[in-house]
Amino acid sequence: MVEYHSMGQAGILSEDDRVELLEGEVVQKSPIGKRHAACVNRLNRMLSVQVGREAIVSVQNPIRVGVESEPQPDVALLRWRSDFYAGALPEAGDAQLVVEVAESSSQTDRLVKVPLYGRGGVPEVWLVDLAGDVVEVHRGPGADGYGEVLRVGRGEHLSPQQLPALDVPVSEILGPEEAGD
Repeated sequence: MVEYHSMGQAGILSEDDRVELLEGEVVQKSPIGKRHAACVNRLNRMLSVQVGREAIVSVQNPIRVGVESEPQPDVALLRWRSDFYAGALPEAGDAQLVVEVAESSSQTDRLVKVPLYGRGGVPEVWLVDLAGDVVEVHRGPGADGYGEVLRVGRGEHLSPQQLPALDVPVSEILGPEEAGD
């Protein structure tokens, strides 16, 4: 992880590079498409309105997971800290919920990032599969990823286990149905 940050300080990687550190490797991230961006914007608005000072809504910012990973989830709900994590990056234990939005990367997110979050102890991950028009809810983190996986569709509502007062309509996460769907 030190080398990863050194690359940034040396100018080898810039803030504009779409990369993240996953299990010791610098991995190129997919370009953000319009449906993906709109979904992240909807989640940011919905969650920000509801959480108040119960959590910090972090959008596309790094979280340290173990000693060799620093993924940048699309949205994370972090435990409230008055310094907004200025002193140190949040770690997996600071995350109450992580949301990954997949327009074309659902397999990579499902097979690489979600298990990584589980091994790191993130209590809950929502994988928004825009192509599949569902949200996969992963709970019960452990050494092999997550013990519980639910697929939730339009017309249903979600609440993170650690913030049960939140009410997030899946239809609003997914946005308008695509023509022809």
